[in-house]
Amino acid sequence: MEKHQFLKLLAFTSLALSSLHYGLGAKCGSNGPTIQQTQVGYGNPPKYIVEVYNRCPMCPVINIHLKCGSFPQALVSPRLLKVVAFDDCVVNGGLPLAPLQKFSFSYSHSKYLMPLATWSFQCE
Repeated sequence: MEKHQFLKLLAFTSLALSSLHYGLGAKCGSNGPTIQQTQVGYGNPPKYIVEVYNRCPMCPVINIHLKCGSFPQALVSPRLLKVVAFDDCVVNGGLPLAPLQKFSFSYSHSKYLMPLATWSFQCE
């Protein structure tokens, strides 16, 4: 009988630990932020809108950094996109982007590629 109780306890513990794995820290593991850049003006220079989207339904995302090459700070307010160094820009001053929230900014210039570099989830 002790062996049966031990196996039940072991099964319960395994189930509890696996649910913790998908708990607070792992709620958003594969739902990292995305970035989309769309040309909205076709003049000279063209105009682009950049949208950063937090796909996580549970946790804010903070300190979103983009690889931005030699993006000139003069093209956008540093409150929206701050050039920290060559090829390092931080979105929204590093402040949290709420779950499922979009954040956008626009600039007029030839297109700069801005892939995501780093970010962190802020789950409690």
